Amino acid sequence: MSSKTRLDRAYATAKIIDFDDSSKFILFSDCHRGDNSFADDFANNRNIYFHALKHYYKEGFQYCELGDGDELWENISFSAILNAHKNVFMLMKLFHKANRLHMIWGNHDMVYRNPDYVKKHLSTYFDAKTGEDVELFRNITYHEGIVLKHRKTAQELFLTHGHQADWWNFLFWKWSRFMVRVLWKPLNVMGIADPTSPAKNYKGLIKIERRTKKWISQNNNLLTIVGHTHRPRFPEPGDIAFFNDGSCVHPRSITGIEIENGEIALVKWHIATKEDGTLQIVRTLLEGPVKLSLYITE
Repeated sequence: MSSKTRLDRAYATAKIIDFDDSSKFILFSDCHRGDNSFADDFANNRNIYFHALKHYYKEGFQYCELGDGDELWENISFSAILNAHKNVFMLMKLFHKANRLHMIWGNHDMVYRNPDYVKKHLSTYFDAKTGEDVELFRNITYHEGIVLKHRKTAQELFLTHGHQADWWNFLFWKWSRFMVRVLWKPLNVMGIADPTSPAKNYKGLIKIERRTKKWISQNNNLLTIVGHTHRPRFPEPGDIAFFNDGSCVHPRSITGIEIENGEIALVKWHIATKEDGTLQIVRTLLEGPVKLSLYITE
């Protein structure tokens, strides 16, 4: 099965979400939420992420998570991840209850493509204080792709994780998961990077991006937003409409894509120093905002 076939399938089976210029979306991916151990890359940025997500909830944004939200290669059980970052999941629960949470599975949480697994592990959790099961993400559904379709212009924005263009991490993800659990997680603690990760393998990253861009070109320059490689991408109108929201495990920062007022922008949340020496979490605009309509191909 080629990367084109895999991307075609993700697009054909994507969940459709209608939107207009009054709609607001925040797109994050590759959080890799772990168990708060030394191997948990998310732990360094969890306060930044929580602050940013709380901001977007208060401002009425819908949250789209484009895969690899939970690190289920290094960690066997979701419960360990939940207990490590419970405040984050309680905030995500608020998005879910307000019908503002849209989830995509990636290669590191590919088990979520199985609805039975999702129902068993994410519907409820055991509360040690009450000794009872408590609702978490009841009736949540994970998707391989999501299409945001503009009500007025019919413009489509295709969202997916992007590992469809990475044959090794799509077809042989179970083997990669095994290697990560038994070999690379212990070595990661010592600072040795996993060479199977496209984020740490530049040559592999370029090949994945090239395959994705080719597919976009073959589909009338369909505006496509992915994650997976952890490398933020924001093209100019007229170029191949290949966007990447980056990741939430950059050193001391997270990146994401905002869609608001019919415009798209790439943003970074990070810690900055105030004049009095105290620290604060700030949002920095990296690219845009640019009108979505400028990416429509006639």
